[in-house]
Amino acid sequence: MKRALCIAMFAGVLAGSIRAQEANSGLDLRGTFTAQVVGSKELTEEPRNGAPLVPGGRAVLYPTVKFNDNFYVTAALQGVTRPYYFDDLDEKGYGAYGRVLQATMNYSRVSPRGSLLLRAGQMSTAFGSFVLRYDDADNALIDLPPAYGYYYTPVSMLGVAAAQVDATRGRFDGRLQFANSSPANPRSLFARDQYGNWAGGGGYTIRQGLRVGVSGYRGPYLYREYPYFFPGEANPSTLPAHAVGMDIDWAHNHTRVYAELQRFLMPYKAIPNFHESAAYGELKQVLGPRWFVAGRYSYTCNSAQGATHIGESVVGFRPNRLQLVKVGYERVHYRSAGEPDDNRFAVQFITTLHKSLSLR
Repeated sequence: MKRALCIAMFAGVLAGSIRAQEANSGLDLRGTFTAQVVGSKELTEEPRNGAPLVPGGRAVLYPTVKFNDNFYVTAALQGVTRPYYFDDLDEKGYGAYGRVLQATMNYSRVSPRGSLLLRAGQMSTAFGSFVLRYDDADNALIDLPPAYGYYYTPVSMLGVAAAQVDATRGRFDGRLQFANSSPANPRSLFARDQYGNWAGGGGYTIRQGLRVGVSGYRGPYLYREYPYFFPGEANPSTLPAHAVGMDIDWAHNHTRVYAELQRFLMPYKAIPNFHESAAYGELKQVLGPRWFVAGRYSYTCNSAQGATHIGESVVGFRPNRLQLVKVGYERVHYRSAGEPDDNRFAVQFITTLHKSLSLR
């Protein structure tokens, strides 16, 4: 049940916290606000040619309106500066923008035997597990695993217009989603070249604190204005992308481990098919009430650029229950001949809020 409810609240607003209120209806607002400084030589090189340090900020609001014990509306609204994510460091452009990451109508039922959650609207993909902790307050590290991002990654964090069912029964959980576009290339409801896509997954909790899962997606991903849609290419509707993944989540005392292994295929006719494999292992160790350390090793290899190894480490400190400071270092090693490593240093200061209002 936890996974289904976490997805509904986009790793920030848990349905369980709404049900815990005595009122039958009400408003709930959670938010995460991050101030960040990143240092990297990438900022001094083409195409940015700027200073080696850049400040950034991100705010994500999670409003929820509960109508009764079964129906509620949730959303995830994000404002962020550019560059903020590490993938933006070697891209030109500065500014700020806002996005609706999620906005869904939800119906849920919970019983001693299991749970059922129905959702419709804009939501994150049902593929993979990292979307459950994409918020800066939930991500123990600073960067994202290599398969996740916004653009030109196999799994975008942008929402898709979709309908989804999540269910649990005993130790089993499952989810199935039908969307208007691919997780590799989300499309607006008003955009051209929208094609139905399926995504889903399931898991089994072996014992308390240990869960294993699988997921996958399938469907057309290209559109005619896409930078990688080349002259002479086949109709995008005839080129379905495929992805499969495995994940594990283990927690014991003050230790938490996550791992994912994924395989992607993006077919073409005008050029060779694009293949990518990605994996990461992540460890978080709580040292005391205020301190923790975390590390993530990631690996990705694709048919266009070869292999990349990424190592990231973070020290976290909690001044109080609403604030978090993370200091991190990341090194990116490219196997391509002659390409130097990237070294990145970042500091994040994160503040969270939570307000509730009972209507009756």
